[in-house]
Amino acid sequence: MKTDNKYQKIRFHQALTKRAIVLFISLFLLSESSAVSAGNYGLKIVQNLETTQQNNTRAEAKKLTDEGIQLFKQGTAESLTKAREKWQAALVLWEKLGDKSQQAVTLLGIGRIYSDLGEKQKGLSYYNQALSLFRAVGNRGGEATTLNNIGLVYSDLGEKQKALSFYNQALPLIRAMGDKNGEATTLNNIGLVYSALGEKQKALGCFCLFG
Repeated sequence: MKTDNKYQKIRFHQALTKRAIVLFISLFLLSESSAVSAGNYGLKIVQNLETTQQNNTRAEAKKLTDEGIQLFKQGTAESLTKAREKWQAALVLWEKLGDKSQQAVTLLGIGRIYSDLGEKQKGLSYYNQALSLFRAVGNRGGEATTLNNIGLVYSDLGEKQKALSFYNQALPLIRAMGDKNGEATTLNNIGLVYSALGEKQKALGCFCLFG
């Protein structure tokens, strides 16, 4: 396989992974409403106050999350650092609200930023927290994306067999969802690992499946 094609594939999977992060975070910015009912007037006032506080907290968390997305898209070291600060502030609020889905997505984004800025071990720490929460809430798409990202970190760290293990965990989840772009990204990642391990035929087989 030509060197130019290899680098094109690397850029391809990096771009898809970045878009996946933005998409996951954006999808979870949907509003949620809750009804309040009480048997007496005093309790109803208390519940209304609590609901208002929760709504205000949720609105602030969404605002911080959205601001983080815009900064993340810029892709500079400065904007990524600012995006991380926004998402870390949002994470505190999502935890306060007990929203595990939003916590997972935010942890995934923070992990990606740490990884992009070269702090791989911190990235892994956030990814592992996100993975546990995605599994707890049954979000297979989030789980697959996180497994892929963990694989990328281990690959960057030179731990190719560990990377391969996480990619192979992600692949059946992605295929079960019918996500062709995600499948292509994961196969590309697996192919790059096999290539690095000197198993060129296996690598070529992975690249040919989506190339």
